Amino acid sequence: MENTTEIIFDKLVYSCAFESYRGHEEFIPDHFLGFQISGETHAFHEHGKTVIKEKTVVLVRKNQLIRTIKYPSAKEKYQFISITLDDETLRQYAAENKIVVHTNFPGDQRLFFEPDDFFKSYFASLIPYIDKTQEIPSKLAALKVKEAIELLLLSNPDFKNLLFDFSEPHKIDLEEFMNKNFMFNVSVDAFARLTGRSLSGFKRDFSKIFQMTPRQWLKEKRLKEAYYLIKNRDKKPSDIYLDLGFENLSHFYSSFKKKFGMTTTEV
Repeated sequence: MENTTEIIFDKLVYSCAFESYRGHEEFIPDHFLGFQISGETHAFHEHGKTVIKEKTVVLVRKNQLIRTIKYPSAKEKYQFISITLDDETLRQYAAENKIVVHTNFPGDQRLFFEPDDFFKSYFASLIPYIDKTQEIPSKLAALKVKEAIELLLLSNPDFKNLLFDFSEPHKIDLEEFMNKNFMFNVSVDAFARLTGRSLSGFKRDFSKIFQMTPRQWLKEKRLKEAYYLIKNRDKKPSDIYLDLGFENLSHFYSSFKKKFGMTTTEV
């Protein structure tokens, strides 16, 4: 039996693991509603770290970068189930229910909470599709998304200001954002969107600020951070290369030696 399983049916995602493992670096393009069935998810993002504990419901905002580590409990395997709240379905729901957003959703409001009986029943209704590995028909998937929206609005009417805000990310300070998020191994397209720019606009502004291309700067920044951590914090390359956005250890070693003219053991 494999230690990790991920099942994806349209908008439904189920993850299961018997050992702790690191999730993918992720750009979150759509909101999603999730339930931590067992174990814990440690999510790292621009504002710090969030621990999603067992039997917790979480609403994850779109347009952000997240890195996760997933831990089974002492007695149970890791299990997390989520359903994507895509813009198309949200727009349709807003039109059908004449919902207009006039106020921004408070940025510091908690987005994870204990499930009530309605949420428990909702997530229980998704389990048969996992157990039978049976794909959800697209019409039924859309209905399950709408049901999730109804439950969220019932639990907190202010969620409408989050779910139905279809504005694009506004243009933000590119230098500050990149210095906070350089370690996320996502595409340049994702960085562009999150800073409120087209890809061409992002590359143009980036060149003006850093005098090099995004890919060149990201590599330089990650290597300099690696050097600092190895020299001043006694970190091992095997412990930091993924956290700094490198895909594999051999690539990290070769890039490090090319940049600094020495191996990591010579630092």
